[in-house]
Amino acid sequence: MSLLKTNEIQNYNGSSLTLTASTVSTSAQLNTGGNISVTGSLNVSDDSTTRTNLGLGTIATQAADNVAITGGTISGITAYPGRNRLINGSFQIAQRNTSFSGGTDNADDTYTLDRWYVLSEGNDSIDVTQQSDSPDSNGKSIRLDVETTGEKFGIAQIIEGQNCIGAIGNTCTLSFYAKVSNARIDTVKAAIIAWSGTEDTVTSDIISAWNADGTTPTLIANATFENTPADLSVTTSWARYELSANIDTASTKNIIIFIWSDDATNPQAGDFLYLTNIQFEAATSVATPFEHRPISVELSLAQRYYQNYISSNGTQVPGTGVWRSGTRFDCNFVLPVVMRSTPDIVAITNLANLNVYSGASGASATGIALNGATSAICGLNVTSSGGTAGNGGYMQPSGASAGFSLEAEL
Repeated sequence: MSLLKTNEIQNYNGSSLTLTASTVSTSAQLNTGGNISVTGSLNVSDDSTTRTNLGLGTIATQAADNVAITGGTISGITAYPGRNRLINGSFQIAQRNTSFSGGTDNADDTYTLDRWYVLSEGNDSIDVTQQSDSPDSNGKSIRLDVETTGEKFGIAQIIEGQNCIGAIGNTCTLSFYAKVSNARIDTVKAAIIAWSGTEDTVTSDIISAWNADGTTPTLIANATFENTPADLSVTTSWARYELSANIDTASTKNIIIFIWSDDATNPQAGDFLYLTNIQFEAATSVATPFEHRPISVELSLAQRYYQNYISSNGTQVPGTGVWRSGTRFDCNFVLPVVMRSTPDIVAITNLANLNVYSGASGASATGIALNGATSAICGLNVTSSGGTAGNGGYMQPSGASAGFSLEAEL
């Protein structure tokens, strides 16, 4: 066939039809039991009879930029990267530790696994651990272990203001996997919360009153539920849960994700709530599959808010510098990731195992503080002994768990 005029085709029922014109248009009907191959573009402008027989189920609406499909499936399409506004939603990163207990590390309004902090009616309401239990092969989850009966508990993450662009004023979707170890934890809720106070100056303890069993907590001023929290009927098997809300609170500056047990009566010590693959997507009412970012990317995202320089956790304490006096050693180093703001120095640990050297001899540090630090550079003032003013020196751990951490959390 040397010439094919598509406006003359009424029906074709062969095994295949190949069209190689640069643009193919038809106002008739193309029926083929095989394949239609077009090099260029194919415009079908007949009635719905032509548009519905594409092997994709029923196309309910078709516009220039919007096709809604009822039934059938589309495969081979990968959702765009960067759609999850949360960090460490699969709990793979654990710079602080992998377990938190004892009433201090797991206290109310305290950060645990990276970017996630505890909200509970009291301190030591739950122990928090990173678990190798997930709906994904080799995945991780967070386990909230009831320690004090009769208290509500949960976890939250504050999203930095710059990462809320495109979410504020639009419908957004929260999705996650959850399960419980015992049906006694029978009321689990989730919320998308708007913060309308000063951007990135968020009061992290957003609970004004936890209220009665099964009653949604009351939030503090400038914090507003964007959805109506409802019991998700979480079971003892992993399942995915989804909810959407329009972020329409006036003057919203930050968004907070909060998931909690709203049952203060039935859970008993030793009951567990597991959560993982938590994802918050902007400007959509449809949850996409969880975005598994490369572990190096996830760590870098977390290090914007927290960086660990404690030797036992795999990061040697950096530090070459100059002795300002016989007892003061100053050093600085460039941070691997620029932090959200100038950090605080926290978790100063086992200074007796952190030696400061002057030449071949070294002595334990007895104090350490930030000195001229910025969001990009860590400057330290270290107190030790045995130095000579003007001489160079360096720090080096002499034992386990020696060092400090930097924190710039919201």
